[in-house]
Amino acid sequence: MYKGMKKDIEVELQNLDSRICLTSDMWTSSQNLGYMSITAHYINAEFNYKKKIISFTDVKYPHTGYAIEEEIVGCLTEWGIRGKLFTLTLDNASNNTNACDELIKYHKHELLLEGQHLHDRCCAHILNILVQDGMKIIHGAIDKIRELLKYIDSSSSRLQEFNTIAIGMGLPSKNGISVDTPTRWNSTWKMLVEALRYRSVLTSYANRKMIESPSEQEWKRAEAICDFLKAFEELTLIVSAHRKPTAHKFLPVVLCIRHALKYPGWQTSDVLKELAAAMQTKLDKYWDPEEKENAEPNHRRKSKDIAFNHALVIATFLDPRRKEDYLDFFYCKLSTNEEEVSKQVEVALEWVRKYFKEYELLVATSTAHSTPSSQGNTTIGSPIVGKIKLEKEFAQHKSRRRTRVHKSELDAYLEEASEEDGADFDVLAWWKRHAEKFPILATMARDFLAIPLSTVASEAAFSCGKRILGDSRSSLTPDMLEALVCAKDWLFIPKKGEYVWM
Repeated sequence: MYKGMKKDIEVELQNLDSRICLTSDMWTSSQNLGYMSITAHYINAEFNYKKKIISFTDVKYPHTGYAIEEEIVGCLTEWGIRGKLFTLTLDNASNNTNACDELIKYHKHELLLEGQHLHDRCCAHILNILVQDGMKIIHGAIDKIRELLKYIDSSSSRLQEFNTIAIGMGLPSKNGISVDTPTRWNSTWKMLVEALRYRSVLTSYANRKMIESPSEQEWKRAEAICDFLKAFEELTLIVSAHRKPTAHKFLPVVLCIRHALKYPGWQTSDVLKELAAAMQTKLDKYWDPEEKENAEPNHRRKSKDIAFNHALVIATFLDPRRKEDYLDFFYCKLSTNEEEVSKQVEVALEWVRKYFKEYELLVATSTAHSTPSSQGNTTIGSPIVGKIKLEKEFAQHKSRRRTRVHKSELDAYLEEASEEDGADFDVLAWWKRHAEKFPILATMARDFLAIPLSTVASEAAFSCGKRILGDSRSSLTPDMLEALVCAKDWLFIPKKGEYVWM
């Protein structure tokens, strides 16, 4: 089944007339083997967002940047899509940065604009780092709650006693206690929310058993922080979506984070001010749009530059509800210096124009090399072929002349009124309807809106891998594990929630 589906997907990817964005991550299995997952994200000709796991293979140690780059290039070569790579979304590990540098160094001729915006940093990972840094101020309370919950969940009799106290206090009993994964802030946040709900029960249980529990002051600090972090949980869900476009939501997400950290209404206590200050420091490190070294379009972007990827700014520009107006609004929110705002907007628009020219050439080349279906079995040099060729050349000449005489497609898009925002607005459906009117921008939209904001799609493959390669199935070979993980992903239809043949 895996081999049959793989052939079908190979044909689909090789015939794809748009670019492919990749996400990748590493995982160590119960066999102590290092696995690397690579997921392809793309938007097809029907403007449907697609996500396919195209590799789930074991990678020999050490996992250096060179080893990661070699595995990615090998995967692209195997699928026959080396010339289609657009962006690569990875977490912030230094070996990933080195891998992107290696890709640009040796394969820039196969990348769009020589890989100027190849490396996209995982937003979910950055959000995790921001909040983890902030939550250090209540690490004492978190540690006490975690150890108390582990103690209760370690035996049936302890859980039974906990439930007896809970029922006596009018709270529902629990079948089990959920303890967090310390490296994932939102799982810690969920653990704290549930602990605060059962606060009186936990305190009573700890007193009976003479176990250390959070003090009244620590509970209050935890409660204040949980309310504050609810907004960040919602933002994490936005950037972690992996079966629909997210790239055009990047700038609004950054503004929401900055607003939450600076808004005086949130900072009602010293603990929240301390939390916001710690998170703001990390935010400035990872997402500093005013970094001069990486601003100009003619500057060779290096992966080690921290400023956010301008490809994501262009994705926001390609949202017909936002366009240039949102770029101006975004930079106005970041700076009160009008001259600096104008400069940043112009830099962003210069990148748009640079990509537009590149896509204009790509679309013209693609049209010139396409073979008309009406040609049939005519031979080279026949009158029919000559007529078709001349008609095509005339159409291209007419198009170029109209571009010179009339305003360009890009200017027409900017001058057209922005779409009204709404909860049910579908950005891909809009571009599908307007593809004939804006053919070059629609081609750009298919590539830029395919950029995933996080590596969640690749991380999800490891969750599947853990279920398949458990303690009772630890002898599965890497080839069989890849077949099972990939086939499961390829069969899944998210809207219906069922497994069917592609």
